[in-house]
Amino acid sequence: MKYAYINNQKLEIKEGETVLSFIKRHKGDQAVPTLCDAPNLDPFGSCRVCSVDVALEENGASKTMASCHTPVMEGQYIYPDSPSIKSLRKNIIELVLTDHPLDCLTCEVNGNCELQTVAAQVGIREVRYPEGENHLNREKDLSHPYMTSDLSKCINCYRCVRACDEVQGQMVLSMAGRGFDSVIVKGQDQSFMESDCVSCGACSQACPTSAISDVFQSKAIEATEKTRTICTYCGVGCNLEVSTASGEILSIQAPYDAAANGGHTCLKGRYAFKFYNHPERLTSPMIKRNGTFEKVSWDEAYDHIVNEFKRIKASNGPDAIAGISSARTPNEENYLMQKFIRAVVGTNNIDCCARVCHSPTALGMQRSFGTGAATNSIEDLDYAKFILVIGANPTDAHPVTGAKIKQRMMKGVPSIVIDPRRIELAKYATYHLQLKPGTNVALLNMMLYYIISEGAEDQEFISSRTEGYEEMKAEILKLDMDEMAEVTGVDKNLVKEAALAYAASPAAMEFHGLGVTEHLQGTFTVQLIADLAMISGNIGKKGAGVNPLRGQNNVQGAADMGAQPHQGAGYLDVTDPEMNSRYNAFYRSDVPSHIGFKIPEMFDAAIAGDLKALWIIGEDVVQTDPNTNKVIEAMESLELLVVQELFMTETAMRATVILPGASFLEKEGTFTNGERRIQRVNKVVEPLEGCKPDGQIIVDVMNRMGYDQPDYTAKGMLEEISQIVPFFKGVKWEELGDNGKQWPVLEDGTDTQMLHIEEFKRGKGKFQYYDYQKSREVERNEKDFPYIITTNRELEHYNCGAMTRRTGNVEILTEDVLMIHPDDAKKEGIANGDFVCVESARGKVDIKAEITDEMKPGILSSTFHFPEVMLNIITSDEHCSEAMCPEYKVVSVRIRKSKGKHKQLAEA
Repeated sequence: MKYAYINNQKLEIKEGETVLSFIKRHKGDQAVPTLCDAPNLDPFGSCRVCSVDVALEENGASKTMASCHTPVMEGQYIYPDSPSIKSLRKNIIELVLTDHPLDCLTCEVNGNCELQTVAAQVGIREVRYPEGENHLNREKDLSHPYMTSDLSKCINCYRCVRACDEVQGQMVLSMAGRGFDSVIVKGQDQSFMESDCVSCGACSQACPTSAISDVFQSKAIEATEKTRTICTYCGVGCNLEVSTASGEILSIQAPYDAAANGGHTCLKGRYAFKFYNHPERLTSPMIKRNGTFEKVSWDEAYDHIVNEFKRIKASNGPDAIAGISSARTPNEENYLMQKFIRAVVGTNNIDCCARVCHSPTALGMQRSFGTGAATNSIEDLDYAKFILVIGANPTDAHPVTGAKIKQRMMKGVPSIVIDPRRIELAKYATYHLQLKPGTNVALLNMMLYYIISEGAEDQEFISSRTEGYEEMKAEILKLDMDEMAEVTGVDKNLVKEAALAYAASPAAMEFHGLGVTEHLQGTFTVQLIADLAMISGNIGKKGAGVNPLRGQNNVQGAADMGAQPHQGAGYLDVTDPEMNSRYNAFYRSDVPSHIGFKIPEMFDAAIAGDLKALWIIGEDVVQTDPNTNKVIEAMESLELLVVQELFMTETAMRATVILPGASFLEKEGTFTNGERRIQRVNKVVEPLEGCKPDGQIIVDVMNRMGYDQPDYTAKGMLEEISQIVPFFKGVKWEELGDNGKQWPVLEDGTDTQMLHIEEFKRGKGKFQYYDYQKSREVERNEKDFPYIITTNRELEHYNCGAMTRRTGNVEILTEDVLMIHPDDAKKEGIANGDFVCVESARGKVDIKAEITDEMKPGILSSTFHFPEVMLNIITSDEHCSEAMCPEYKVVSVRIRKSKGKHKQLAEA
């Protein structure tokens, strides 16, 4: 044990501490004032306000040092507040104040100005120096819907520059000029909107003087309460601190101690919250009568739903009813929904949006490892020696994790990006394998071939931890690499080099997204990714593993809770007699033992007349599910369609009954993020008048259907879940704290950061070989529809855009566009900004062209955030052969310049 001294008091040193962190740990955060230091930034030492005296013996000769970046050494005597240090700090702050336009000694306007706090802390009562002039007349930047800058307030602490570089990795901000003429600039001295800013707000949160600030920040000083909760957007699971006053949300910041995001968010998490009280929120139950929605009481809506459920069940049996739960609602509400469908209705016809995104991940990883969830934690990126990103665009779709991956790549960690697009990460990757859409299996087989043929496999791991290797190896070595290179469009030598680099790494960490799963061979691709991890021994250790990037905030949790037709809560097989008996006893009801409808099967059954009633919570299937016209036909074929929503979505428009639910800010529960982290969602404000938490709505219907279910509380439901879901056994509401726990959580409350350390859940990891199979969509249609369009997500919007389009995000990104290569644009006579008619075998849409070489010739890409386009009119209902996940990533189309923009739904 090593020691140093603070004011001659002997205190223990921890490994890697700076003098500042040593002092703060023992004496508190206020023991030493700072300006340029921030919790999530590397030590910088520019302002010198944190200076302390350091001696080698008690009261000996000392040297003044900046404590923030000076390592603490054994035997040092540190004096944080000697007379000379107090004088130095006071002089520094006086000099800073001469170049600052606000009178920080009397200012009452800027309540979050750290400079004001530090001035008071060092005891300044007046400034002796004349006022400076170089920074006091900078023009304000009011171009952005969320962020403003008044750089006349800037004190050149560099915190914003460092946040942009070190946290987001965007490097938009920099210092121009020299000496007293130094000033902060954005890009080439641009505005926020003109620059490459991604609106993450890291600079705003870092700024100590509000020279850069959130537009909400001035109101935030009025806050009377701050509540920790979890973001409602992607599966990163960012922890948020929400400031409120009088029931109004004023601003959102990122807590520095948050395990998932550590003081960082994207623009959606930090800024896109104004949808919660938007004028278009649904605030009354409604029943459609004679084609028109009529507002009704909750009692009338409940009576109508219950009577219809009972009628349909009596006439057609329970399998004529189905439910689609929501990956945006907490675990407890998903658990209740599947319980209602199984224990009250008596069917396994329950599914969620995992079906259209990561169902192949769950199935593929269960087959290979025994557990369908991320093997490692996001913090393991700090230990990764190699990074593989396949079929994912994290900087847009999972921005906080994407920024961490980008940072590691920029710092020289070797990497592979496998994607048909030249996504942002491809610019930093060591290898970009730009394959044709739909050829993941062929490319991964190539990688396995080279690892095996070059003897680069981890024989010890294979022999001790796996099975099926020799059978897989025999099939792989039969492949013709020239043929596979032709299939994928990727040079075989590049694949070989990348594969061997991956295999040689002592810790290679894999991330994949919907570009893996939303294919005919989605499940097989996941199994081959597992093969790749096992053949190289990259399972069960730090900085490695197979880590799916979950699309929606609680898609992991929805599946964990049993919102799927073949597995109940805890992934227990509904067809297993033992598991069935367990459910029957626990629910005090007869739970069916046959597999229910998956979402695509629900639509088919509705059209066929076999499915009569459907209850959908928080999913706009009309806009987001493939083959829109077929989905509409399915919705209109139902006798009862209950839609529980925040807004009048395309699906809600076709409902029989609409129930107004509550947003994540108005409810409590838990979300489980992509690293299996169960985190508390705490109610920030009360639900809008007329709305109810989704869990309470389900409970109300359960009771009216004759099933005794207590009123909804997150704590109560979590206690019930812990009794049936094995990996939630030790989860208790009051013990989750701010950062939650990663499942499995043992009975004593111990959680698990890494899976499969000594053995796999299934015992031994299972190798499997799969032949490449061409997409049926392409095979059938490529002659008449020679282009392939693949769908993606943009940073500014989320899924169907129901929430983000009702925030300032719509000022940043206003429409869906079609990404098209210059060669294709020239061939088709299309100019940038022209409307393009994109036609498939299902229909056509008109969408504005964006000409870019990000795509290869023959490949197109777009999003479906905006209902004005309804891109899913053209997508097919082809799906993964195993998990029935739709094949959004491979759609055969033809294109031409539009004669004009049309209303696609009317035209179709």
